Amino acid sequence: MGKNKGKGRDKNFNKTAVLPQPLAERLAVQLGADGLRDFLACLQEEPRGGLRFNTGKATAEALLDLLPFSLEPIPWAAAGYVYPREGRPGKLPYYQAGLYYLQEPSAMAPAAALGVKPGERVLDLCAAPGGKTTQLAAALAGEGLLVANDNSPKRIKPLIWNLEHWGATNYIVTNEEPARLAKAFPAFFDKILVDAPCSGEGMLRKDAKALKSWQSFNGQVCRQMQDQILDQAAIMLAAGGRLLYSTCTFNPLENDEAVAAFLDRHPDFGLVPLPFYEGWRRGGQLEECRQLWPHLVEGEGQFLALLEKKGAENCRASATGTTGTETAVKATALPPKALAEGALAPFLEFMAENFTYPLPGPFALYDGHVYQTPAGLPDLAGLKLGRPGWYLGMIKHGRFSPSQPLAMGIPASQMKRRLDLLPQDDLVERYLRGETLMTEGEPGWTLVTLAGYPLGFGKQTGDYLKNEYPAGWRLY
Repeated sequence: MGKNKGKGRDKNFNKTAVLPQPLAERLAVQLGADGLRDFLACLQEEPRGGLRFNTGKATAEALLDLLPFSLEPIPWAAAGYVYPREGRPGKLPYYQAGLYYLQEPSAMAPAAALGVKPGERVLDLCAAPGGKTTQLAAALAGEGLLVANDNSPKRIKPLIWNLEHWGATNYIVTNEEPARLAKAFPAFFDKILVDAPCSGEGMLRKDAKALKSWQSFNGQVCRQMQDQILDQAAIMLAAGGRLLYSTCTFNPLENDEAVAAFLDRHPDFGLVPLPFYEGWRRGGQLEECRQLWPHLVEGEGQFLALLEKKGAENCRASATGTTGTETAVKATALPPKALAEGALAPFLEFMAENFTYPLPGPFALYDGHVYQTPAGLPDLAGLKLGRPGWYLGMIKHGRFSPSQPLAMGIPASQMKRRLDLLPQDDLVERYLRGETLMTEGEPGWTLVTLAGYPLGFGKQTGDYLKNEYPAGWRLY
């Protein structure tokens, strides 16, 4: 498959994990002799794979019927399922259509525990590679605002791809240090997810590189980063808002102790008890927290703590409105006058010619690239933006060419011309390989769909469809 392809079997599965003595001794204290024995035994087992259906495309029940194997629901994650070890969901064309995201089951717990509702303002502060971000986008259901941030220029590339592949529309991607982000978004967000960088002990079974990483980045180094990130997140959370702190480690220094120290520094925060699901355990020191162990659940290691900022309730029913101090993000590369004089005309003409109904604005133009920008944002001048909104396409030489993210984000019914393919049709693989399709149709831009779900664009000319599926997405 192409970029970010799904895997049915983890090739990095660590069958020969030998724990360093300091780690083994600490785990023995945390788990007891019997628990440590079971934990070490589970490291020799192949991890279970999970997938989460894209409820922005259809209900989980409808999507379940598409797959050729049975699934087991994950209790703590809506639309999340464990698939059989012989299953290969990443090899099916439904994956290319963005109908599900492949994610190990425990990793679905943090975003689910945050309890995001449509219309809220949500920040994923350490978002890359974007799995939890797509889960937050699903919970927002196209309403409100999602800000996805990562401080690594390299890591925001898969973050952007995953959001675009998912078909998210109401988001921006920032590439900033938390402290710089906090200056732009003080007391702004209703919900914040901090899935913090950590020593990664919870990935010892799933990833053969985790042990080497643990030896290179000790818990104390990670703890310093975690403290700094949490302090900046506290600035950005509105009164009455909630922050979910998570790691994929078992180290108390980075888990319960980090949360306890945060509460000491921030007396305006309190812990919210999290539910218990089968196999979940309370935190080592804080009973409101939860620890997931791979020998007790169908998944890897994960720590969760839900924090609430005290004060008057300030969680909005909708994030689309603005106050007197807020403005929609502006395209600094193009003055508003230029937009008014018709710079967006090719895009508006494209919508009139090809859509059954137009997209709502506001729109922005950056060096010929058209975006739908979320309303209700503060001034983002000076911030590094990976995406200032939903990328719609490019205007060049007076013509608008639609983007792949536009195809993934619209419902099939919004496009006037469609070529609907069935999964067993050999044209599906040919389209995903970027080949020209010898098929007749009404001339013009056409949305290629799989069983009614968008795959991408083509341009019908005479008796063939010119393939517009982007090179970076193709099967090879």
